[in-house]
Amino acid sequence: MIRDILSISLLLLLLSCPSLSRGVLQDPSLILGSPDTPATISCSHSISSYNMILWYQQPTGHSHLNLIGYVYVTSQSIEDAFKGHFEVSGDGSVESELHVLKLRQPEDSAMYFCAASGLCANYQAYFGQGTKVTVLEPGHDVSAPTVTVFPPSAKECRNQRDRERKKTLVCVASGFYPDHVSVSWQVGGGAVSSGVATDSSALREDKDQTYRISSRLRVSASDWFTPDRKFTCSVSFFNGTHTSHHENTVEGVEGSQVAMTREKYLKTTQAAKLSYVVFIVKSSVYGAGVAFLLWRLQGSAGKQNN
Repeated sequence: MIRDILSISLLLLLLSCPSLSRGVLQDPSLILGSPDTPATISCSHSISSYNMILWYQQPTGHSHLNLIGYVYVTSQSIEDAFKGHFEVSGDGSVESELHVLKLRQPEDSAMYFCAASGLCANYQAYFGQGTKVTVLEPGHDVSAPTVTVFPPSAKECRNQRDRERKKTLVCVASGFYPDHVSVSWQVGGGAVSSGVATDSSALREDKDQTYRISSRLRVSASDWFTPDRKFTCSVSFFNGTHTSHHENTVEGVEGSQVAMTREKYLKTTQAAKLSYVVFIVKSSVYGAGVAFLLWRLQGSAGKQNN
């Protein structure tokens, strides 16, 4: 009976958005462990009518979820594929823990989710925020990122979509391992999210097998051409015990380029006006010359007729 209900529940879970987390708390969000060491993830909920907590694994690079096991009230169950390696404990009405007896690399490096639900198939499932587990690779030391911010290119063009001149700053964090990082921007000391585009995941570098991630910030030209305005890229890095913060800053520049552009525009306008006046004068002189020639020709023709 429970197996049938879980099959239906799993379908509902897969159709549900993992961001649903009403009253469901999962801790920690990151785990960095060495091979053959244990790890534990906790999950709790405050939904009074729910009495089941299910645990799922999402393998790295995949979108599907594998059911590890569940706790129904105080009854625990582990799927055959995970027996002897995972255990669950707790009370599905309140809280549960997922225990990894000995971390393996790379099998256990994955995302893990808990979900609170009820025994009946029509219960909506609510997920925790997820826990990213990374098992250290042999011979790889934990290393913090180096952060560099590149100022906008002087040749950056006008944005044709919104007709507003924009400048793009690029932040690159490199040389870190593992890929437990998050990137944020501040402008003038205040956090910003508008105009920010960050890589969806860090990329592995072939040379030294460390990671690299980039983020881009689009700002108005007036923001960039404000002297001493600070543009800061901050990278948070989890090293297994605590989160360290690394940043780099560039400052806005004097808006000389704006002034030069305006001056060039005024010069071009004045030159165009002068060229137009010269053209009008030349056209008038030419027209007068043609009219005078026609008058002379008409006068000569009249005398011959007489």
